[in-house]
Amino acid sequence: MCSRLSSLFHTHKTLRSKIDKAMAAQVPTMAVPTDAQLIQAQADLWRQSLCFLTPMALRCAIQLGIPTAIHRLGGTTSLPDLVTALSLPPSKTPYLGRLLRMLVTSGTLASTEAGVYCLNAVSYLLVDGIVVDGEASQKAIVLATSSRHYLEAALGLADWFKKDVPPPLPSPFEHVHGAALFEESMALLDPESDKVFHEALAAHDHLGIGMILRECHDLFKGLLWWRWNDGQGHRPSLPTYQVPRVGPSKGHRESPAE
Repeated sequence: MCSRLSSLFHTHKTLRSKIDKAMAAQVPTMAVPTDAQLIQAQADLWRQSLCFLTPMALRCAIQLGIPTAIHRLGGTTSLPDLVTALSLPPSKTPYLGRLLRMLVTSGTLASTEAGVYCLNAVSYLLVDGIVVDGEASQKAIVLATSSRHYLEAALGLADWFKKDVPPPLPSPFEHVHGAALFEESMALLDPESDKVFHEALAAHDHLGIGMILRECHDLFKGLLWWRWNDGQGHRPSLPTYQVPRVGPSKGHRESPAE
């Protein structure tokens, strides 16, 4: 009896081993990366880990007033002249140069020669007082999306995924701050940031509509009217464009109040 049980156990163990080997053989295995692939992967990892510096540099440029200062200097400036225009300590000159080079690399500024920096289309949108199609600077979009509220929401993303809560699910932003964007709760939490968020929404909704209608007129053939929200949560007398007439002076019309 004991020998029979031992034989059955051995047979079961052998069969189980064969099944495990067969299953393991079916599982695809990843090939070991080559040295060249690992070097590229390390470079990609560093790039992804440090890419947050790009919007931070852009935010710093706006807060220092770099686009506006370059515009007032005629659209082109040297590093020493910009330091003087911004009233920065001379000891910060080399560090400002690093910031400017990063802005050039990211496409926010242009550089025609070493040490000379110019506005381009991106930085033009960040100059104080510049109006494009009736809408002002796009600074609010940058300041909103690079604000600490957005960053803290992103830092809390892993905790948001792990936490099991009944629906309706809060957004990662609501999970971290206990307030919702563009709602009264945000205004109560931080009135100043809430104002920036609304300015960013308005800038996003308004700027570019007239240019799109002029440049991509054929896409809107057959449509009679084009209208959008004013970015303030209500729609009184919305700006309206009649698509067949897209000139800046002829295309803009006020819609009747709804």
